[in-house]
Amino acid sequence: MLVQPNQQQQQAMLAQQLQQAQYQQAPGSAQDSSSQWGAQQGFYNPLAGTPSWDQQSLASTFSTMTLHQSQPSNEWYFDSGATSHMTSQSDILSHTFPMRYPTPSSIIVGNGSLLPVTATGTTVIHPSLHLNNVLVSPQLIKNLISVRQFTTDNNCSVEFDPSGCSVKDLQSRNVIIRCNSSGPLYPLRLPAARSLVATSGSSLWHRRLGHPGHEAFSKLASSSGLPTCSHDSSSSLCHACQLGRHMRLPFSTLVSRASSNFELIQCDLWTSPILSVSGYKYYLVILDDCSHYTWTFPLKLKSDTYSTLAHFFAYVTTQFGSTVKAVQCDNGKEFDNSSSRTFFLTHGIHLRMSCPYTSPQNGKAERLIRSLNNVVRCLLFQASLPPSYWVEALQTASYLLNILPTKTLWFSTPHAALFGTVPSYDHLRVFGCKCYPNLSATATHKLSPRSTLCVFLGYSAHTIKGTAALISPLTG
Repeated sequence: MLVQPNQQQQQAMLAQQLQQAQYQQAPGSAQDSSSQWGAQQGFYNPLAGTPSWDQQSLASTFSTMTLHQSQPSNEWYFDSGATSHMTSQSDILSHTFPMRYPTPSSIIVGNGSLLPVTATGTTVIHPSLHLNNVLVSPQLIKNLISVRQFTTDNNCSVEFDPSGCSVKDLQSRNVIIRCNSSGPLYPLRLPAARSLVATSGSSLWHRRLGHPGHEAFSKLASSSGLPTCSHDSSSSLCHACQLGRHMRLPFSTLVSRASSNFELIQCDLWTSPILSVSGYKYYLVILDDCSHYTWTFPLKLKSDTYSTLAHFFAYVTTQFGSTVKAVQCDNGKEFDNSSSRTFFLTHGIHLRMSCPYTSPQNGKAERLIRSLNNVVRCLLFQASLPPSYWVEALQTASYLLNILPTKTLWFSTPHAALFGTVPSYDHLRVFGCKCYPNLSATATHKLSPRSTLCVFLGYSAHTIKGTAALISPLTG
């Protein structure tokens, strides 16, 4: 610890006054002086003579005095005898942390007294210079830099001369910062602009910069000396950021699958922004959680969802000899209504719904809709067809996804997982390509055209060998 010149002068004055009091005091004078001075003992009065001093109380008064700075200072002083950086002002630090082991709980000063340590922290005093493990003790009157810790943490050297000190890079020997001094100490004074930054506080700069994210703010602080925001305390919580940048925590990824077909199906409903040429506005997607086989059903009304599900359950029972045991869906009223609940209860089907406004909990169905819509857009753009043909593109997309390998099935196909056979690819054609169907069976006379130019619009599940659905560009 440093003993400042003003403190030495006070101690010298105290000793001189004590000696004068002992020399001038005569027997019986203590009683006279006490009667003359009364409540104003210790103040000089020319008519009363020199007062008598209570040496014990005077010494006790000086020993309990604490020196405080009238203004917070951003000046740091090099101390070759200090083992740690020290300050009394936690507000000039970029980060502050509560006391924890193995940080010392007190600082031992020159006379053996102990100064309690209330916190620790870090700060940036220059773009390439920082102070780590700074001890905060409110009774300190100067900010001290441990030369040993400073040179070790920053890989630099500190050179002292009669005019001041220089901090140099240890490798290149280039001067990082130069501080001149005419007093008895070696201060490290920051530039005026940097001092303003340090005293302004991280919260103020966070608002000045338009509430940037913590990572961007920390990068800027490390390069320009701005005080960084500490997210370790509730006091750093920015109310404006909570209102303007609030985000949900990430949802956990589910990797589990049902162990048998139709043990669990996942459903969701998608609303099209464009009415299809056949009058459809919605489509219902059903995903078998075990085989990952997909069914899509275009709907004209949301209320058709219940009847479509009922028909699908009958289809599963008849075609696969199985029953649906559980249904997972979002909180939409098309699934959660009195008719569907009665149906599920009657057939012993367990209904699992996501929380309100939390569609990511229905993640598999949501991702399936995204995959289907991606394929639908690609097919429409490829065929140069208007968006009103999204139903035809949707049926083709679901048909193709069922015969494509997927990572969920270790690159097997949903078709093989559900039917146990390898799908065929020989009949596939490019969606939207030109085609010429044979029209001889419907020709009006022998001279009528045997074919006409059409556009291929996918595959029909209700015909033998997946006969294609076609349209004529002349008739629309």
